[in-house]
Amino acid sequence: MQMKCSLLCGAAFGVLLAAGIGAAAQAAPKHHHHAASADGGATQEKIDSLTAAVSTLEQRLNDESAARQADEARAQAAEAKADTAEADAQATRAEMQSQIQTIPSDVQTAVASIKPKTDKIYYKGITITPGGFIEAAGIYRSKNEDSDIASNFAKLPLGNNAVGHTQELRGTARQSRVSLLAQGNISDTTQAAFYVETDFLGAAQTANSNSTNSFNLRIRNVYATLDWNAPGWHLLAGQNWSLATMNTKGISPRNELTPPSIDAQYVPGFAFARQPQLRLTKDFDDKQVWLAVSAENAQTTFTGSLPASVVALTGATGSSLTSSASAGSSASSGFTNINTFSLNHVPDVIGKIAFEPNIGGARPVHLELFGLYRDYYDRINTGANTLGYAVGIGNSDVSGGGVGGGVTVNVVPKLLDVQGSFLTGTGIGRYGAAGLPDATLMPNGKIVPIPETMFLAGATLHATPALDVYVFGGQESETAKPFTAGGSNYGYGNRNFSNAECLAELPTGTSAPSGLSCTGNVKSVDQITAGFWDKIYSGSYGYVRVGVQYSHTDLDTFSGKNAAGVAGSLAPKVSDDMIFTSFRYYPF
Repeated sequence: MQMKCSLLCGAAFGVLLAAGIGAAAQAAPKHHHHAASADGGATQEKIDSLTAAVSTLEQRLNDESAARQADEARAQAAEAKADTAEADAQATRAEMQSQIQTIPSDVQTAVASIKPKTDKIYYKGITITPGGFIEAAGIYRSKNEDSDIASNFAKLPLGNNAVGHTQELRGTARQSRVSLLAQGNISDTTQAAFYVETDFLGAAQTANSNSTNSFNLRIRNVYATLDWNAPGWHLLAGQNWSLATMNTKGISPRNELTPPSIDAQYVPGFAFARQPQLRLTKDFDDKQVWLAVSAENAQTTFTGSLPASVVALTGATGSSLTSSASAGSSASSGFTNINTFSLNHVPDVIGKIAFEPNIGGARPVHLELFGLYRDYYDRINTGANTLGYAVGIGNSDVSGGGVGGGVTVNVVPKLLDVQGSFLTGTGIGRYGAAGLPDATLMPNGKIVPIPETMFLAGATLHATPALDVYVFGGQESETAKPFTAGGSNYGYGNRNFSNAECLAELPTGTSAPSGLSCTGNVKSVDQITAGFWDKIYSGSYGYVRVGVQYSHTDLDTFSGKNAAGVAGSLAPKVSDDMIFTSFRYYPF
């Protein structure tokens, strides 16, 4: 505006100056008329020229003013838009801040909704993981075994037993389980752990089903481990599944492979024990190869009788100690007087190798092979006899054992798993689910381990992420060890033993004819079983599974004498059909 005023003032001054010059020219003497006229024309031209210049300048100034006004209008519009954008941005920031403030609670809510059942507790650097389940189970058996959730496969009642003609129905919560795992890092490569697992299948002498069903808690597993991960060494000390039990992963605790049955005694042919042990394990080649050795608590189960002149001490009870002059009236400490504990002076020793090849980034195959060494021990007191045995007292020490192995294959990932295992040898009966005897006695009292073979095979179909369907079959069979001395029969599975009275009950007050009885030595036990587990609920409060199992079990005896006294002519057998149901809640 200042420039415009200056230009206009300059132009006006020029016009006034030109006008003054013109007036002066008109007042000049007339004798200068011709010259003055010429000068006046020139001056008018200059005035017109200056007027045109002023007009041009004025138009230019007007154009520039209009342009500046347009620029100012655009600037004002841009400023208004910027103010609006700033206001919008502030509103957006406020909304985002509000949303951010709600994120922690939203995250906590989401995490809580998907909280896994294996949540841990942290205390003074130790990770504590609770576990277990509550079970309400139902049991039906076509033959009354007088057993709870764990069947007694080797004691199926033959036809001469009254309960063999009755059925059995029970409800039980005793397989409910409680466990606790505590883990801590001694260093970056060394870990320590403690594990305890219990159920309620203990049966003290006060336990009954009359009113309170007060069955007691018992140990399943309780042990400690040390893992040196860098060199691949692992130490276990305490009570755990025997090294003879198959694993699903390497040779590591809490990865034992048990049949998925509801029956707490699993399936005949399944090799296992839970017992105190000291185990050392080494893994190689990125945990594809594992080697382990364990020294485990020994125990021997016996069967058979002896001549009157021979006494073999194969075990002791608290009551047997009271008859010892050195023991006075004290019984054993920590054991009941009704259970017999074998004489042991060498632990059971087991060595195992496992192989898990890495195939295409997965390990679908698990292979195992193990050897078992056992020692059997008794004290023999031989008196005067007509059998030709030397009179005397001494100890007898006999060895036995076996070899076993197994394989698991993930045939179709996340769909079908199959497995198979075996154990064969002498004196291995107690490692089988059927619980056949380990050893019998020669007439002179010497221990004779009984040969046995057991096997198990099965498949599990993961029909859906929640539903598993399984089929398993297994068998345990023993070889006869018969002996004869002085015209009498001894040992196990002797074809001269009488089985004549095994088929039917005798009327009350009736005795079996002389020489007839029911020996019924078990030759084999086999079973086929099928069932399913369905996870009907899973959420932040744990999960619930329901299961149903059916099994058919056959027990065969060694052949013996029939009622006519024909040796090896009668081999009684019995079958039992069982149905189990289970409702389990896993809160952890």
